[in-house]
Amino acid sequence: MSHHRLEFDCICTKCNGTGLYVGRGERDGAAVVCHACDKGKVHRVIEYDDYEGQVKRDDVRRVLKANPGICVGENKEEGLKLEDFGGMPYEDWFAGMGFPPKSEMRNYTCPSWWCQCAGKPSIRFKDRCSGIGMFCKCSHFDDKATCWAMYDRGEGRR
Repeated sequence: MSHHRLEFDCICTKCNGTGLYVGRGERDGAAVVCHACDKGKVHRVIEYDDYEGQVKRDDVRRVLKANPGICVGENKEEGLKLEDFGGMPYEDWFAGMGFPPKSEMRNYTCPSWWCQCAGKPSIRFKDRCSGIGMFCKCSHFDDKATCWAMYDRGEGRR
């Protein structure tokens, strides 16, 4: 694997090479010195190694499609295992297998929340979703298993 280093000067994109910044507070011909450059010029250094294939990790056992901000991990006191958070085994993910059906974080999210954080097309159950702004405030969140059943049947998809 070869290591490379590129160094170059380029135009500052914050001030378009002028060295001066005019923002909301500068009016009637006033400007401030751009904090991001030296008179319109920025010096960049990029270091990289050649890509020779995906590098394997030995500290990961489970891979999730996304995480909406929930602490994921095993907790022996509460009886939590990594599998309780959905996802798939690392070896399967590394081998290029797709996420299997029902690998979403179903114990902790509803389909609408999951689709939003996983970058999937938005889903809404017209007469059911009521947690505008906070999914966990939806009146049906405690019964999210029903929503997941509706999701599995293909309802609510746009």
